Amino acid sequence: MDPDLNRYILLNEGKGLVPGYPQSMVNILGKSNIAAVYGSSHKHIRGSLLSLVGPPAIRDLLLPNIDKYMRFFLLNWDGKTIDIQTKTVEMAFFAFFKQILEDESSTIYESFKAEFHKILVGAFTLPINIPGTSYYQGMQGRRSIERLLMQIMEERRASGSQNDMLDRILRDEENNHNLIDEEIIDQIITILYSSFETVSTTSMMAIKYLHDNPRALQELREEHLAIRRRKKEEEPIIWDDYKKSMSFTRAVIFETSRLACVVCGMMRKIASDMDLNGFVFPKGWKVYLFTRETNFNPFLYPEPFTFNPWRWLQNKSLESHKYCLFFGGGSRLCPGKELGIVQISVFLHYFLTKYRWEEVGEHEILKFPRVEAPRGIYKMLAVSDRRPIAELWWPAAELQWPSDVSPAADGWRGCGRTSFMELVLKVHVSVDSPPPYALFYKQTIGLFLINQWFKERKKQEVVGPFRSKQMI
Repeated sequence: MDPDLNRYILLNEGKGLVPGYPQSMVNILGKSNIAAVYGSSHKHIRGSLLSLVGPPAIRDLLLPNIDKYMRFFLLNWDGKTIDIQTKTVEMAFFAFFKQILEDESSTIYESFKAEFHKILVGAFTLPINIPGTSYYQGMQGRRSIERLLMQIMEERRASGSQNDMLDRILRDEENNHNLIDEEIIDQIITILYSSFETVSTTSMMAIKYLHDNPRALQELREEHLAIRRRKKEEEPIIWDDYKKSMSFTRAVIFETSRLACVVCGMMRKIASDMDLNGFVFPKGWKVYLFTRETNFNPFLYPEPFTFNPWRWLQNKSLESHKYCLFFGGGSRLCPGKELGIVQISVFLHYFLTKYRWEEVGEHEILKFPRVEAPRGIYKMLAVSDRRPIAELWWPAAELQWPSDVSPAADGWRGCGRTSFMELVLKVHVSVDSPPPYALFYKQTIGLFLINQWFKERKKQEVVGPFRSKQMI
């Protein structure tokens, strides 16, 4: 594994090197999928995808829907023991399917999901097309999805706009790429295939790493609670929230992607005899760029096997470092990179502000040849977040509690508006208060604020006399 050679190969596509993925993948995902094409065809397809999933499309069209889907998906997990691997897989497929085909029926969704599973099974197998093989199943799934999408496209062209991703592909006047039907189908399958496993696996592993690192979990939760404090109960996440207020979330996602990289590497085919690092590779040979090991380079990532999201905040250049290749590199940088990060960020936002969880039972996680919980036994018990109201709505730095009158430490549940809290604290509690009177001050403030809260909130539904209303 030579990171400089990997980078050279990525940056010199077209100079004797072309994509070299297995024929089974090309046949099942389509000969026009972005991983298989190169040269002007790659530029054409990449431009089409960026118009669908690039930052402007996310900001204006996709993020509002992602927020809506995540709210819906995370309903009713309270008190249940769930397989987080299964749930994140469902989340990723559901969210991407609804962005592509928003208004289609649940029947079409279930049919599409069943056929798509066949594609997942068959994409990287020996291309032996006889009944019973995984490749045969994958090709059958491909043909079924083709028929389904052709039918939907004909209906869309006849009935008019639906304002989802498929509709935007069909509107030539907006995307200006004039894709033929076969290319449209290939791109839809590619978007689902390339984004589905990346988003689901990274979400699962982020939850795992956060559970094992309470400090990171607390900082991430505080970041998202700060966003919720600025919003009304049903107000959605917007682009400014993501770009300006989720820096630690982004760091967590990058660190998770580094440690549990879904894509091990990339394949290239030698188009003409080529000298690489003193070795002559004959025409027709294939080269595998094994990029995962670069993620554990101790010179680039000190203590490389430690989950340390703060490294991405302390060194902002890491994201654009020439050896940071888990989103691809060069002209092959993943066009859906930002969309995937946004989707994971919104999922974590609602998961962390709505639930706390504990691991249940034993679990095993493998990282090679792919990241997975092989027996699907990584489970967690999700419980609705029922913390003290003061802790939910005001950060400790704003409240400036004296150490001996801490609501978090003593289980006292404060309530009221920030300005009211600060006023009462200034009048009744000071850092210089004699310790013998601390309990009296605490009880006085508690009773006073509880009474005030009941007066101001009597028209709102509450769960209990000292328990906060569910935040979502």
